[in-house]
Amino acid sequence: MVKVALLVRLEAKPGKEAAVEKFLAGALPLANQEAATPVWFALRLGRRLWYFRCLRRRYRATGAPAGPIAKALMDNAAELLAKAPQIEQVDLLAVKLPK
Repeated sequence: MVKVALLVRLEAKPGKEAAVEKFLAGALPLANQEAATPVWFALRLGRRLWYFRCLRRRYRATGAPAGPIAKALMDNAAELLAKAPQIEQVDLLAVKLPK
């Protein structure tokens, strides 16, 4: 059962919104490889972009994003992002997953 999630907020550089959106859409195969991540979403609302990662265990804050998606994102951050990703740990109060 998932108990916690990470909400990672991304601020694209002006004119790079489509590139960040493409990056997130292309990150799905990496999310599928993460055993500790049973649920993962890439989200866009207007110019705002996020990814939402549900975890089976509590995340240990290290001050930097972790996992293959975060590594790939940070490898491209200077080109794509206006500032560092903002990571918030979210406690999941109730979850409905497909069976």
